[in-house]
Amino acid sequence: MNMDFKRKMPTYQTVRDMYPLTEALAARKKANDEELRRVILGESDKLILLIGPCSADREDSVLEYITRLRGVQDQVADKLLIIPRIYTNKPRTTGDGYKGMLHQPDPHRDEDMFRGLISIRKMHMRVLEQTGFSGADEMLYPENHFYLSDLLTYVAVGARSVEDQYHRLTASGLDQAVGMKNPTSGDLSVMMNSILAAHHPHTFVYNQWEGQTKGTPMAHAILRGAVNQHGQNIANYHYEDLIHLCELYDHAGLQNPGVIVDCNHSNSGKKWAEQPRTAKEILPSTRHNSDVLRLVKGLMIESYLEDGSQKPEGGVYGQSITDPCLGWEKTEKLIYQLAELR
Repeated sequence: MNMDFKRKMPTYQTVRDMYPLTEALAARKKANDEELRRVILGESDKLILLIGPCSADREDSVLEYITRLRGVQDQVADKLLIIPRIYTNKPRTTGDGYKGMLHQPDPHRDEDMFRGLISIRKMHMRVLEQTGFSGADEMLYPENHFYLSDLLTYVAVGARSVEDQYHRLTASGLDQAVGMKNPTSGDLSVMMNSILAAHHPHTFVYNQWEGQTKGTPMAHAILRGAVNQHGQNIANYHYEDLIHLCELYDHAGLQNPGVIVDCNHSNSGKKWAEQPRTAKEILPSTRHNSDVLRLVKGLMIESYLEDGSQKPEGGVYGQSITDPCLGWEKTEKLIYQLAELR
């Protein structure tokens, strides 16, 4: 086999025992989960805002960003429920490039996944301790989920993972809300099949155990736009797209339709500065149709301290080293505008 086994990784329990949650932090995280559950299941009419860096590349700037979010959340708590993106796994289309803090806790040094595991757990825990937020992360590697599961309030399954059976079955056993992105092709049937699978119970092999899940009613859609055969970006957040998604949910027989609209990626034409326009175009659609109002649970926005992006060696504090993000000044303004529109 063409693989060098460098070291045996610690178990979930070993890492959790090294950095355990206190009862107070576990209670705070549970309260965050419950507030999000109420929105996803239609018991609260708040708008979810999943917001933060494309990838969480360093703890200090991420913590500063989320501390600023805390102050804004307190001002808009009656309208918006903010869940910070703390994405520590970065999928790469070709496999090359920075893959997130799990792989490289220091983007200027070689990959070290043991240090990465410790670093991402410490960062998520420090965010919870200092801001009261429990965040969102992408489930890029299902077998790694339990290293962070006691710290996460939201889990995303990405556009390149949504058709994978292992992701679908693992999602059916999650306690957190889990969003399924449409694939880059834009085929919504793939996304809907993934949601349907996650709603149902399953038995399968998980980390050398025969596991059985109960299914989750909190699996829902994430619309991120698409790319056609000519490489052109196609948005899928408009009124007609949302009506179509309502029809797909109805055809699937799912009782709790829900979608988070990703305002970046193909929905912004991959132009990060267009995210505020995209976000503000979505909310009027909810006022035209009660089914669309019930469907749209929230928005996803890629945002950091500084506008744009840089190469990993760039050295600009708080600027993305992966996809470009909306800077803080524009982000803060947008959040207050969304609260007013809600």
